[in-house]
Amino acid sequence: MASLLPSIATSNKRSNINLSDKYVSLLQKCVSFQQARMLHAQILKSGTHQDLFVMTSLVNIYGKCGAIEAAHKVFDHLSETNVVTWTSLMSAYLHNARPQQAFQVFLQMLENGSYPTNYTLGVALNAASSALYDVNVGKQLHGYLLKYGLEDDTSIGNALCNFYSKSGGCMEYAIKAFWRIPQRNVISWTTIVSACGHNAHFATGLAFFTSMLQEGIHPNEFILTSVFSLCCTMQAIHVGLQLHSLTIKIGFQYNLAVTNSIMYLYLKVGWFAQAKKLFHGLEQVSLVTWNAMIAGHAQMMDLEDNNVLASRNGIEALDMFLRLQRSGLKPDLFTFSSILTVCSNLVALEQGEQVHAQAIKSGFLSDVVVGTALVNMYNKCGSINKASKAFVEMPSRTLISWTSMITAFAQHGFSKDALDLFNDMRLAGDRPNKVTFVGVLSACSHAGMVDEALSYFQMMKNEYKITPVMDHYGCIVDMFVRLGRLEEAFDFVKKMEIEPNEFIWSLLVAGCRSHGNLELGFYAAEQLLCLKPKDPETYTMLLNMYVSAGRWKDASKVRKAMKDENVMKKLKDWSWISVKDKVYSFKADKCDDLLGDLLEKSRHVGYQEEEEGKEAKVHHSERFAVAFGLLKIEKPAVVRVVKSTTMCKECHSFIKSVSLLMEREIMVRDCKRLHRFDDGKCSCGDFASFL
Repeated sequence: MASLLPSIATSNKRSNINLSDKYVSLLQKCVSFQQARMLHAQILKSGTHQDLFVMTSLVNIYGKCGAIEAAHKVFDHLSETNVVTWTSLMSAYLHNARPQQAFQVFLQMLENGSYPTNYTLGVALNAASSALYDVNVGKQLHGYLLKYGLEDDTSIGNALCNFYSKSGGCMEYAIKAFWRIPQRNVISWTTIVSACGHNAHFATGLAFFTSMLQEGIHPNEFILTSVFSLCCTMQAIHVGLQLHSLTIKIGFQYNLAVTNSIMYLYLKVGWFAQAKKLFHGLEQVSLVTWNAMIAGHAQMMDLEDNNVLASRNGIEALDMFLRLQRSGLKPDLFTFSSILTVCSNLVALEQGEQVHAQAIKSGFLSDVVVGTALVNMYNKCGSINKASKAFVEMPSRTLISWTSMITAFAQHGFSKDALDLFNDMRLAGDRPNKVTFVGVLSACSHAGMVDEALSYFQMMKNEYKITPVMDHYGCIVDMFVRLGRLEEAFDFVKKMEIEPNEFIWSLLVAGCRSHGNLELGFYAAEQLLCLKPKDPETYTMLLNMYVSAGRWKDASKVRKAMKDENVMKKLKDWSWISVKDKVYSFKADKCDDLLGDLLEKSRHVGYQEEEEGKEAKVHHSERFAVAFGLLKIEKPAVVRVVKSTTMCKECHSFIKSVSLLMEREIMVRDCKRLHRFDDGKCSCGDFASFL
């Protein structure tokens, strides 16, 4: 660019070449602010700055290069203005995500007496839809269009439809604006289909797409991606399959954006084989594609019933993250947040720490989404100190960030820290939501802070007008049960504003069984059975309680229910542990040499195994995972285990003894809560003794 400028100025002295056209042509080729500045200097030097067409092009280019202040400065020094220059400045603000300023420029233009064109009004409507969400403003603009007979313009109709769709509760107006467009093009149809998606009218959006095809309009990539997005939300895989066939028929099978959308749909419904086939068939893989695959694997970890398959999905996501980095593409905040979620689910602290280091190098750690994902990762990996450090180092915090850290402190048994942080959040001006109060009440429950818990419960209802949900009630019941105040727990349940569910009655049964109040326990058990619980472990707890009390008739009833619900097939005891970038899984099995030595040594520090002397006793999976971890993971590193079911009382007692015996910190995250064992104590406050 720089080498062309002197030759232009020289040729101007020797010929009558129109410099204005030359400068406009060069401005259109600018790709950076630096190039635009160099041309600006030459324009001033040559005297071409008096040409309004050239200076309007300069305003436009500065806007596209992100130099909005420079664009406005050029505009302010114009000797005259017209509708094109005003519109260029509006577009510059809109292009730089400053729609409010764009709309202010539009108002200034009207005050200046300039008459807007169709394009100007379209920009004004887009600015209003991006910033104001005020339907009255849209109606005033709509009235202006009607007054001057501009509503029939297709681009104006599209902009009106877009505006109404983004103004709360005005989807009806958006649809009316759409049908009043005399010559609807593919942009019109894309606008209304996208509007349906944004306003949760998913089936209507699909119907509009069908109508478009019936009118013979050829789809483009934008409307196809919008329709696939509708299918994702609706889990409409059969419609998606038809759309996939259509994309091949009309020649979009190699379009990257469309292929990404199809692949994301397949991932969303769990069709991994089909998604991978598309992925491996791509000639060019974008960052969006990598992110979709990594996020899809993370999602499948939550949906997978088989915990071994869930861990494999996580391992594959980690492998994809490595392949993404080798491809030369740089991860973005979506990549980092997804892969940190995978590390959380795998309890893969080493990999999480590596991702943390990469996020620091890339500069994405300052993003609040990545920072919050990092806090969650360290929390779920049992490293509360690193979670706290990550939280403190966040440059800004959202409600989700505060809530994540409060919950982390509560789960690790640091009740005072959780409540102090809650008060800090309130002082910072952030308004807690119902999830925040679950963390607060859980912290009170862990510490047995009855008065504080009831006070926060009332604060939630009266000060913040939050209607309690089952998790809030569960925290209060859990607290009373831990303290052995069973009468108060039952009294609280009677006063609940909603019907207690399986979770509440399970807490009461477990508490009554632990504290020896069988009368109340049997009452709670009857209520629980009436609900036909879905959790297989609930049936096991009830069966054990009835058998221990010699209530064989009730035990028989529970066994029948277990058979009807096919409980034993659902109750799969698996544990897994991450060691040096590999994940090892274990299932319940008979005692072998690996575990036997630890069992024998544990008896010397107070551990008493139930049903001693019974040969070929089956032990739960977490024991094997812990024993394996102690062998493979060197001191002082923490042994971290994930378990598919709830840890039983006996295993809990055993691992407490092992942590004391081996002088190691051991963390087990079961399906209900986190257990951090250290020096013979557990962060759960021995809640497992209720089970």
